Amino acid sequence: MKDSLIIALDFPNKGQVLEFLEPFGNEQLFVKVGMELFYAEGPSIIDELKKQNHKIFLDLKLHDIPNTVKSAMKVLAGSGCDLVNVHAAGGSEMMAAAIEGLDAGTPAGFKRPACIAVTQLTSTSEIQVNSEQLVSVTLQESVMNYAALAKKSGLDGVVCSPHEGRFIHSQLGTEFLTVTPGIRPADSSSQDQKRAATPEFAREQGISAIVVGRPITRALNPFESYLKIKNEWKGVYQ
Repeated sequence: MKDSLIIALDFPNKGQVLEFLEPFGNEQLFVKVGMELFYAEGPSIIDELKKQNHKIFLDLKLHDIPNTVKSAMKVLAGSGCDLVNVHAAGGSEMMAAAIEGLDAGTPAGFKRPACIAVTQLTSTSEIQVNSEQLVSVTLQESVMNYAALAKKSGLDGVVCSPHEGRFIHSQLGTEFLTVTPGIRPADSSSQDQKRAATPEFAREQGISAIVVGRPITRALNPFESYLKIKNEWKGVYQ
């Protein structure tokens, strides 16, 4: 999990996913299956990706009453995913229930999926936090509050922006995972991400894993783009 580059498979169907993956050959990837793809294809897309020996982050951001989240996680625990998530805004009881569900649903002899909590979306600005969510603290303080709550609830880490990673690790330890979307190479548009950053910046901040979507999936040569971003993330310059 540490130092992973996760490719966001933001495609509408399995056919496009398989077409995208073909140039990668036998390269073992860590991929993210989000709501669009999972709702279109269901659990079969997870089975297909596991057959290809890829690690999977199932990004469904569960946010419901504790018992519902517990039941859902019990089902997801047997799917073969390596990483799942919830919304920290659901509260400590809901997050603890998510872990209970994962523990109960993980088959004997297997490691339960890691579970992380979304703090504030990387598309969210401090103005939105204050004026729409009516949160009176700074964006960083809001993220830190959610991160501390997630750790107290037994979760393995959080989804945050690279800008909060160093502070989270200083307060909660380096083993607490920080997974950051909104990663863009220096020559790429930030698009709808308001708190984007480069792979190099994320590495310097001690981020555990980065999630990259369109700079790879929409590139003219996705495999070449993947290798370039991976090298930047690892600090390898040729």
